[in-house]
Amino acid sequence: MSQRIYSEEKNFKNALIAGMSNSPDTPTREMVESKAKVMADLFEYKGDLQNVIIETLIAIETRMGIGESLIDTESIHDDQWVQRRPQNAWIYSQAYFDFLESEGWAPKLTQTLGDVTEKILGHLQDPRAEGTQWSRRGLVIGHVQSGKTANYTGVIARAADAGYKLIIVIAGIHNNLRKQTQARIDEAFIGRSSDPSKKRVPIGVGMQKDYPNPATLTNIRDDFNKNTAAKSGWKINDFSKPIILVIKKNVSTLDALHDWLKGLNANGGSQIRDVPMLLIDDEADNASINTNKEELDPTRTNATIRRILGLFAKSCYVGYTATPFANIFINPDELPDNVPDELFPRDFIYCLDAPTNYFGAEKVFINDETSKKALRFIDDAEELLPLGHKNNFEVKELPSSLYRAFDEFIIARAIRNLRGQHRKHCSMMVNVSRFVVVQKQVRELLRQQELKVRAAVGMYANMPDESASRNPLMQSLKEAFLDEYIDAGVSWDEVKKELPNVFTRFGLYVINSGSDDILEFVDDDSGGPGVTAVAVGGLSLSRGLTVEGLTISYMYRNTKMYDTLMQMGRWFGYRPNFEDLCRVHMSGDSADWYAHIAEAADELVLQVKRMRRDKLSPKEFGFYVQNHPDVLSITAANKMLSGEEVVVQKNYSGKLIECHQLSTDDSVNAANMKLLQDSWSAGFGGSTGEETEAKDLISGKVLVPSKGLIFRDVNISEIENFLRGFDVHSEFEGTKKVAIAYLSAIATANPRGDVVLISPGGIPEQAFALNTQKRSAQSNTNEGQTVNHIVGTSWNLPKGRVASKGDERLGLSKEQLERAEMNARTDAFRVMTEGKTEKERENAAIRVEKADAGRPVVSDWFYREQRAKPLLMIHSLEPTGNDALKGPIISFGISFPPGDYVTSVSVVANRIWMRKSSDTELIWEEEDEYDV
Repeated sequence: MSQRIYSEEKNFKNALIAGMSNSPDTPTREMVESKAKVMADLFEYKGDLQNVIIETLIAIETRMGIGESLIDTESIHDDQWVQRRPQNAWIYSQAYFDFLESEGWAPKLTQTLGDVTEKILGHLQDPRAEGTQWSRRGLVIGHVQSGKTANYTGVIARAADAGYKLIIVIAGIHNNLRKQTQARIDEAFIGRSSDPSKKRVPIGVGMQKDYPNPATLTNIRDDFNKNTAAKSGWKINDFSKPIILVIKKNVSTLDALHDWLKGLNANGGSQIRDVPMLLIDDEADNASINTNKEELDPTRTNATIRRILGLFAKSCYVGYTATPFANIFINPDELPDNVPDELFPRDFIYCLDAPTNYFGAEKVFINDETSKKALRFIDDAEELLPLGHKNNFEVKELPSSLYRAFDEFIIARAIRNLRGQHRKHCSMMVNVSRFVVVQKQVRELLRQQELKVRAAVGMYANMPDESASRNPLMQSLKEAFLDEYIDAGVSWDEVKKELPNVFTRFGLYVINSGSDDILEFVDDDSGGPGVTAVAVGGLSLSRGLTVEGLTISYMYRNTKMYDTLMQMGRWFGYRPNFEDLCRVHMSGDSADWYAHIAEAADELVLQVKRMRRDKLSPKEFGFYVQNHPDVLSITAANKMLSGEEVVVQKNYSGKLIECHQLSTDDSVNAANMKLLQDSWSAGFGGSTGEETEAKDLISGKVLVPSKGLIFRDVNISEIENFLRGFDVHSEFEGTKKVAIAYLSAIATANPRGDVVLISPGGIPEQAFALNTQKRSAQSNTNEGQTVNHIVGTSWNLPKGRVASKGDERLGLSKEQLERAEMNARTDAFRVMTEGKTEKERENAAIRVEKADAGRPVVSDWFYREQRAKPLLMIHSLEPTGNDALKGPIISFGISFPPGDYVTSVSVVANRIWMRKSSDTELIWEEEDEYDV
């Protein structure tokens, strides 16, 4: 199809989005279809309407909240300086928002982005403010692949309008990520291609009339280096327009930039006084683990960034991350004495809201319904691609599950074509090794499979199905369709006929730090099909790099490093009109760990909101992050690579700690049952009473549920004694000891706690017994796939959870319950109604009431934040799916009250403790930040 027709469709869709966005009510599909038909006649548009209609609906229904910020309450800062700028001052930013709308963003979404970037800019300093010297430090927390680049590009455009003269973007540690970021900045801010071969061709915002192109000292091919600096001879003040550099987070690059700035621009070797500077640190937590590569030493990286900032009398640093557990929280005592002004976000922390169409961890790992649709477990890869393989490993064959994922990718591409998305890019990610030599072998085996499938499709796609299905490769494709996509709205015959078109612009690529393969998602100049790509890689695929149109992901990796694993989530992002086709293949253990990570990341954002409500400052958040249980794997790993023991601090404030690794030894479980019965008969030293909840009206039925028995105001020493006597599996022993130590540390402020014996349906008649709760010991919940939760002598509970949702509400007063549920409602529906008309808000409120008939579904975090004392929950579990494991088996969870950001307990961490701790399990050979 010609470029002209392609442009016509794009222009028509954007006009339709703009037209429907002005509707006073939320448009229905029927309204969009009707408007599309009328506008098609006016535009004389003859192309496909269905895909345009669906993408228009997605665009106009998408909402994004304004986010939350936590600011330094003691700092004297004018957050309103932005509002005093005249409206006609926003030239770069308005051009950027107009560009986004030309790319299909709905006006309401760009308006919200404009509001968010205005707020972030307000947290920076007015570059024209009086005063000879100032600095600001901030952090923006977003979700993986959720649009952080779009956000900081908007902040850059606003900063240029406000008067910042030099803008530096540090774009991760890999060349391909720096190149990708440079290309985006070229299009969205510079307005000219920085590719030397294209001679500064106008692109993106530069297509707008009289656009004042900023200057750049880097380009799509070349990072900033000593040779670049020496050749230029430029000084910052040689330019009348803003200057922007996009560089790697690499010590040599940073040193070269520092030397150029100091040598050519500082006055007499001192500070640069007349150039307000903004530094954006994308992936601010990266280069956070010590490696054997000096270029990636986090302490040197951190120190050099700070030296660059120290050259400027007027500077602002803003870090962007989805995992704020490392680099900006480096201990200042580890740095040289001559390093100025730490990177800690002392002035503000801003939490971004993900748009409502974001395909993130909640959908893939936490929500049972959507997780069942998207997640597939790998259980056949260990012999062929062992997790602990070395650099010289020979890949003789690929797992059947990988060939199956490859079939899914081919089918999904065909379905996307049938949905009118043949010009959209479509990709598959394969991440099974950090070793380049192994990645290349995997790519070659997949290439052989691709050639076989391509030949089979060429021969059989247009034959009757009876003949085509005799070919085993065609039969495998058909089975993938029937098993995965039977509800996709197309028939097998339609898909089969479309299969030949899948292999147009089809490629397999190895993506790593030293790869010669170039995977570029560029539109065909003739308006032809988009790129169909299989990207095989490791760490280069794991951080920052956007794999466009990602539909199928296959990851078999064994790291449990919090930030490394979270950043491997390239499958997160936006999937307009193909989210239902997306599949994520990984091991059951990784899926459980991801669920834990997702909940911990959400908790961080909720913590910012709580601290804002309590009028606290970023320094309290810093205490919270530094002593967060999940930060241990990063803090200790910095030293442990040399075998050193490290003392780290842990804080369990506002956390739920659950014994989710249970012993399969009958004698151990019998002893724990006796401990419970003895403690129960002694009353835990507290008062008793059956816990009955208020009547709830659900579907016309009156229910009076009973969850068991509660002992109120038990002395903390009694709870500690119970926990000390409870025999846990050795894998959980370290966490139990730290939890007991933390209980003891907060005993002065919290001398008593509650104990709940959870027994669904009430306490049975026999003495000192609980009704059991079923938990899987061998799960068959995901489309017949089996995940074995018995590992050695440990029963690892699915998703690392023991309690059911709502258990933490037990023991709360009526007033506490009402506050928790009101806070949950307010938070859940803020995004849903943000930016809508009054009528839309009223309609949303009605829908909320209908959805909340009865008790609303509330995250336990909201109940926990109302708790004023610790809660010990005791469960009696019945394992299912494994005849060798008999119940009941006793487990426990401790819910700690929130609000204490100072108290922590010391943990002497060494490799043995790290491996035994349930919070972390490091695979040491995976701590290198580069593919090797």
